[in-house]
Amino acid sequence: MTNEDDRTLAAALAEARAAGRACALATIVATRGSTPRKVGARMVVDPAVGLVGTVGGGCGEAEVIESARRVLETGTPERVRVDLTEDFTSWSPAVCGGVMDVFVEPVDP
Repeated sequence: MTNEDDRTLAAALAEARAAGRACALATIVATRGSTPRKVGARMVVDPAVGLVGTVGGGCGEAEVIESARRVLETGTPERVRVDLTEDFTSWSPAVCGGVMDVFVEPVDP
């Protein structure tokens, strides 16, 4: 994460708060093996605006977005394990080969 990334995420959170919108903040808290992003990478999920930042893209990020939807509905944080190891039954196997844990928390307006 760069200082510019931090400023962009902070601006997105401030914009949501000013507009009175709840959003979710996803933070990578642990990784094992090769992952597209490392511990500390963050993403804001704002249903009205979309995504700001990334936790790696692709199917793994889609799992985190689904978790963010649940978190926004329930107000209860979740820890999501994103397994990027090769899935032989998938038509598009993951290329990273690692596992990351992402903490998804609600951010109230």
